Amino acid sequence: MRLRTPRWWYDRHPRPSATRALLRPAAWVWAAVTARRIARARPADPGVPVICVGNLTLGGSGKTPVVGEVMARLAARGVAAAVLSRGHGGRLEGPVRVDPTTHLAADVGDEPLMLAKAAPVWIARDRLAGAKAAAAAGAKALVMDDGHQNTRLRKALSLVVVDGETRDGEWPFGDGAVFPAGPMREPLAAGLARADAVVVLLPADVAEPDPDLMRLFGETPALVARIAPIGPPPSGRQLAFAGVGKPWKVERALVAAGCDLVDFVPLADHAAYDERVLRALADQAEAAGAGLVTTEKDWARLPPAWRGRIAAWPIRARFDDEPALDALLARAVG
Repeated sequence: MRLRTPRWWYDRHPRPSATRALLRPAAWVWAAVTARRIARARPADPGVPVICVGNLTLGGSGKTPVVGEVMARLAARGVAAAVLSRGHGGRLEGPVRVDPTTHLAADVGDEPLMLAKAAPVWIARDRLAGAKAAAAAGAKALVMDDGHQNTRLRKALSLVVVDGETRDGEWPFGDGAVFPAGPMREPLAAGLARADAVVVLLPADVAEPDPDLMRLFGETPALVARIAPIGPPPSGRQLAFAGVGKPWKVERALVAAGCDLVDFVPLADHAAYDERVLRALADQAEAAGAGLVTTEKDWARLPPAWRGRIAAWPIRARFDDEPALDALLARAVG
């Protein structure tokens, strides 16, 4: 059973609670084990440059659209790159190249399946084995979706994606607590020390990033990118649902894009959509006289029989300073 992301993780000044106090010792252990693993690592060179698009928190930062945009910028430079993913949520261990015409999200994971519609994607539990397989198949560079804390591969460029939305008391790192007391995979300073640049991802209706947030990155270069809908949301009344790291952000984005939203159903990240869940959503939408809409990532997890009944709302990441991103990529791929 998957649990929804605790929203209190992202409170900048959370109230003291017994739950947080009980989780703090486990957080200390998590941080210590992660730090020791990274310090002892001996990353291997797979023979091609590896560009890692990772994060410092457990989901909800917007890595996948940034991966898609990095792949598009590399393609524009004539670089034959491939995405490398662990295939979270899929049953296949890999290495295997994702085929969107035959694979399902249950095979390879939702994010790889979504990305494979536009670019070559390889999944592998063992990232080094996956990197070697992709390189042997002709990839001249790899874009690793997630993996800032992965120690198997030597990285030519490490980008850390940060959710830049800070309204309503929300803060991308909460109060800095490490999992399970907070959203951090590792302390902020430790993660930034291994990053070549930060990508601050903003929603379309936020003009500028929070200056307090930008100051946290110190001398680490920070690029601003924005979530941009590829098209408008479906017309008419809609009931939306999403099983992503921060589902409430999907609701905000749909409303900001002008969607006539009658209700929104938040679900756990990578939630499985069985017939019971989908029938309940369909009944709720029918009672409200509404259609059903979800994210492209959620749509990839739908059973094929339901895909014609539910609209996907695709998005992409657009960088404010594309030449700055191109310069980082150029140095990485040579």
